[in-house]
Amino acid sequence: MISLQEAQTIVLAHCQPLLPVELALDDANGCLTAVAIFADGDVPPFANSSMDGFAVRAADTAKAPLELKVVGSIAAGEPATGKVGKGQAIRIMTGAPMPNGADAVVMLEDTSVAPGGGDDAVLIKTSVETGTAVRPAGGDLKNGEMVFPAGTELTPAHLGVLASIGMTEVPVYPRPTVGVLSTGRELVDGDTQLEPGQIHDSNRHALLALVRQYGLTAIDLGLVGDDEAAVTEAVKAAVGTCDVILTSGGVSVGDHDHVKGVLEKLGAGTGRSLQVAIRPAKPLAFGVVSGKPVFGLPGNPVSALVSFELFVFPGLRQIMGHEFVHRKPVRAIADEALTRTADGRLHLMRVVAGYRDDGRFHVRSAGPQGSHQLKAMAEANALAMIPDGDGVEAGADVDVLLLSYR
Repeated sequence: MISLQEAQTIVLAHCQPLLPVELALDDANGCLTAVAIFADGDVPPFANSSMDGFAVRAADTAKAPLELKVVGSIAAGEPATGKVGKGQAIRIMTGAPMPNGADAVVMLEDTSVAPGGGDDAVLIKTSVETGTAVRPAGGDLKNGEMVFPAGTELTPAHLGVLASIGMTEVPVYPRPTVGVLSTGRELVDGDTQLEPGQIHDSNRHALLALVRQYGLTAIDLGLVGDDEAAVTEAVKAAVGTCDVILTSGGVSVGDHDHVKGVLEKLGAGTGRSLQVAIRPAKPLAFGVVSGKPVFGLPGNPVSALVSFELFVFPGLRQIMGHEFVHRKPVRAIADEALTRTADGRLHLMRVVAGYRDDGRFHVRSAGPQGSHQLKAMAEANALAMIPDGDGVEAGADVDVLLLSYR
């Protein structure tokens, strides 16, 4: 057996980032920028008012309250055609450009109609300083400034910034398309009546959902039986349409476990059948076929999902251009004893993690820990990393990998 870290190193050595593409701005959420992005103009492009009020010369308000003559009005989207002279003001709306001569804005709430002045005069109730309620040109970004460096993960706010500089397409590392294939003659899909020895295929549906959960395109490659030729043809077909292929089943040491052999044959020297010192998810097959990483995950449902989190998840992140690809363990307190038996392997127990008033995460078992007992995996939101030995006592610290937090 090899360690978890050794197995991850083998996998990641063959998960190279996809070539950058230009994606439409609205399709780039969650992708990483492939190059540094610079502003080719000021944002905002002109000084403008941050509120409704009156554009004034700050010096004219020093002895407020006082009246100023209103010489015009500017709405957002209109050019600033007027000019503010001594003793004058221009009615201005939020976002409207500042008129020449004005250097501050008195907000509407600090003004009132001047007695007997009609629309031609305004009573300024308070003094303001130069720059009050004025957004200067380039106050967010200046022409030529780096907006985001290469490798920035784009969020909705990032996309808003890029839209503000007029970008419609972004150079990014694209999301990989991931195909999911289940193998096993015992598997049937849907509500088909089970014959003796048959079970419903759960792995494919769970893995497809995991892929989609991370915002990637998932392709259902269906089911194939325990037949070497059928598995070979399925993998060959998949590499024509997918960037990454996941299979489940056929990676152990049984007479009908063909996936590992297929990857060794098609992998052009990259195919490996690994025995990883972890429980669950000990067996793993991996290879690169026609330049596409193929992960052979175990057939037991919990093992398949744990294997995804430990190997596929970091592989996909690296393919998408991320520098840091692994989940970082957090330290938690075991609210109950997490027992195990010594077997030379790292145990990954399915646990429920919660943040408590003491500022720490606390964990408890999610239920039965068999690799076939999928319900406990569904209840879990973390994997407790229990080193070889007797386990962790109640109240002791334990490292956990957070899968989600609720």
